[in-house]
Parts: sequence; structure tokens; C-alpha cells
Amino acid sequence: MKTIGLYALCLIVLGACTSQANRENFTQSLNTYLANRGDLCLAKYDWPIDVTPAEFAAGARNAVQMPVLQKLGLVDVSDVSVETKTDNAVVAAKVKRYQLTESGKKYYLTHELRSLASGGSKTLHQRDFCVAKLSLDKIVGWDPPTTVNARKETVVTYTYTVEAAPWLQDPGAKRVFPLVDRVVQGARVAQFQEAFALTKDGWVAKDLLD
Repeated sequence: MKTIGLYALCLIVLGACTSQANRENFTQSLNTYLANRGDLCLAKYDWPIDVTPAEFAAGARNAVQMPVLQKLGLVDVSDVSVETKTDNAVVAAKVKRYQLTESGKKYYLTHELRSLASGGSKTLHQRDFCVAKLSLDKIVGWDPPTTVNARKETVVTYTYTVEAAPWLQDPGAKRVFPLVDRVVQGARVAQFQEAFALTKDGWVAKDLLD
């Protein structure tokens, strides 16, 4: 009976400790979150990637970025003909097809992610082209916890460190991936925020609960 009583007491104390809004708990929770969601990826889920003449003419994202990735040796390109359906016929069109090289495949990681379509539906992606990994530098602070839908929530502010792909230092990569470059240059200085909810397992990033 004494053993059961002590075990129960440990569980109660542990639960109370992990529910506290303090630096130690948020540090542990952010480390867990960044271990799962700290990859900095480019939303290039499916390969090969085809770029049409119209996209080149419009300066579309892939039309601008793919030639730089080719120059860096991360993708190969070939000219292919693809068929597209119109209202009245099937039309053949020539496109530039970009395929990952062996060097590029190192950055194509298993990275489960849901993206939001224009109609509001969510699409689950299993892989993405990821170029950096964020880790926790330090906790800057957190908002006083408030109760939302019967559970406590807060927002934690933190700085981060970055382990980035070496080729991101190339001037061309900096030019076509400006947001990525901003994140890399902001290591230990820029502040990010993440929302957390209190669960039976302690504070958990809301992004991991969805």
C-alpha cells in the first residue's frame, strides 16, 4: 500500500510540475516542437516539377527558383512534351522538367505537412524539399496563460539557431529564397512565437495537436 501511495503521489507531483508555466517546461516543449516541426522547407512536395513557358514569362516562383537550383547542382532539367486537356481537345505543350540530382535528394525529406487549398480543404503531404533545421536558442518570454475552450493556452516567444544547407550562402540562392535567407541571418536575434495548450501531458504546441 505504501508503494502504491508513493507512486500515486509521484504522478500527482509530476503532473503539477509539467503544468506550470515556467521556462523549464516551455524549453522542453519547444525542443519537442522543433524536433518535429523545425525543418525549414520550400513547399516543393512532388517531383519532378514542370515549368511551362507561360510560367517563365510571368516570372512564377518555380520559373525563378529552378534555374538557380540547377546551377547549384541540385536539379537536372530536360525538355519534355506533356498533354493537357482543354474543353475541346487534348493539347501537347513543351515544358522544362526539373528532377532532383543525387545531391538534391539529400534535402528531400520525409516531412508530413498539411497545406491549405484555396477552397479551404487540407492536403496531406508526406515529403518536402527542406533546406535548414531550426533549434531552440533561448526562451524570451510568454504571455500569461488564458482559458480558451476550457483549456489553458499561451504564446511563447523564443530565439533560434539554424543548421542550414551550405549552398544557401550562394548569392543566387539568397536572391530567389529571400525569406529563407532572412530566417538564416536572423539566428539568435530574430524572435519567433508559438502557441501552446496545456494538456494532460503538459504544454504542447497547438500545431502538434491539429
